[in-house]
Amino acid sequence: MSEEKDLRLPCPVIHVKAPKQGTFDCYVLVCENLDWSNPLWDFLKEPIVEAGKVDKAVGVDTLLFPYKEMPVVHAPTGPVNRDYDDVRRYNDAAVNGIKRALKAGSRSPLLVTIAGETFPNAWSVSVLGALHALYVPLELREAFPEKKQKVDQLGVVLIGKGCNLDYVKAIDSGRYVCQDIGGSDPERMAAPRVEQYICELFSGTDVNVTVIKDVSEFEAKYPLYAAVNRCARVVDRHTGRMINLEYVGEGNITKTVLLVGKGVTYDTGGADIKAGGVMAGMSRDKCGAAAVAGFFQTLAKLKPKGIKVVGTMAMVRNSVGAECYVADEIITSAAGTRVRVGNTDAEGRMAMADALHHMKLKALEEKVPTQIVTIATLTGHAVIAVGPAYSIVIDNGPAARTKFAQNVQQAGHVMGDPFEISTVRREDYEFARAKSEYADVLQCNNTPSSRTPRGHQFPAAFLIRASGLDKHGIDSDRPLCYSHFDIAGSSGAFPQVPTGAPVVAMVEHLLKGHC
Repeated sequence: MSEEKDLRLPCPVIHVKAPKQGTFDCYVLVCENLDWSNPLWDFLKEPIVEAGKVDKAVGVDTLLFPYKEMPVVHAPTGPVNRDYDDVRRYNDAAVNGIKRALKAGSRSPLLVTIAGETFPNAWSVSVLGALHALYVPLELREAFPEKKQKVDQLGVVLIGKGCNLDYVKAIDSGRYVCQDIGGSDPERMAAPRVEQYICELFSGTDVNVTVIKDVSEFEAKYPLYAAVNRCARVVDRHTGRMINLEYVGEGNITKTVLLVGKGVTYDTGGADIKAGGVMAGMSRDKCGAAAVAGFFQTLAKLKPKGIKVVGTMAMVRNSVGAECYVADEIITSAAGTRVRVGNTDAEGRMAMADALHHMKLKALEEKVPTQIVTIATLTGHAVIAVGPAYSIVIDNGPAARTKFAQNVQQAGHVMGDPFEISTVRREDYEFARAKSEYADVLQCNNTPSSRTPRGHQFPAAFLIRASGLDKHGIDSDRPLCYSHFDIAGSSGAFPQVPTGAPVVAMVEHLLKGHC
């Protein structure tokens, strides 16, 4: 294994069955309170109970207590039985506990999660929280290989039914890749370097990688994407890539999933340039494509049977300059839809629409239930609508009939990767309709989505119409299931580490039944 590939590995995670197994230097206890009994681990209560006699912060704050051979960090979740509590209490507690252990100098923490029956996946979510706290940004790992891991190992104690460490590690491995691509700066993860990262990552795995980089092929097959790439292509290190991934599981294929991710490596806004200091953080506009890559990394680890997954990472930089596309241009999409550009800062839907058309064609060839999904940090309106911690899912008519949105919402809810459901309506299709006979659809109006009514819904209508999916609704002879994820809020606040959303929910919903 090459040194660069080694830099992509999370820290070792060790399954521990009993105290004094292995070599660790700090206990991290995650629990709601101390009203539990477990003969193997009851001793962890001793220093906490003793300190509680003189300190009212015990049981409320995350605190460290000296104890015999190694200290105990107590990370309480607080109550978990109120109307508004969810399993993220365990995630947050584990994050706090690991951070406190690191602050104390721990290099080998042992995570002990003791959960009640309220949340069946509390253990998995706790481990994912601990691993998130241990993520080291890619640029830091590459610049300082000696800092590639915050700890030498993480021990985890399996308590309770349904604790599958291999499953959790596979999810975190995918989330790690998502964070690497999504969080890295616009030069480290410019499109050609994303290509290099992906090709090396999946070399020798069950994931097949093909890359389109020829400008003439872009213009012929991806004309809307080509318009966004037109300015960036004059700089070799910024020119775009369509990165295609495919996984085919063993056995009879019973389900196909087709994914398209927005991979805008940097968004200047193009000719409609971002102003007022809002350009910082625009290197995070590739988190949709990053999520696609992360999902495939988990596929490579889990090797689920009976499922086929095809993904496209639409990697492009929305640059500004003499070659940039501009508002008022009319461009015919790969589906034959005439698109009038309204705002060059709405480049994400342009980058994905043609890839979505090609996924539509693949879906028409499938003989098994097929779900198409676009994933994008698409609109500021999504953050205003549901807040900064939630993904949005929007179904078309056929997908709504399968309750895809409700199912992915439930999967995210039980695993601490939450979704809110939105709906595309007739007003959204009307908004996306061109206002003159020159074109068929309008890409966007000329105001930010955050100041536009239904600012995260009408882009889904645009994607449906520009890709030709409007001809495959519930009224057609061949309806196709399509859903759109807007992760503008859930992907994480810049400059902090990306969350990796919605990889956890996607794996839980789309893969768990095939593992």
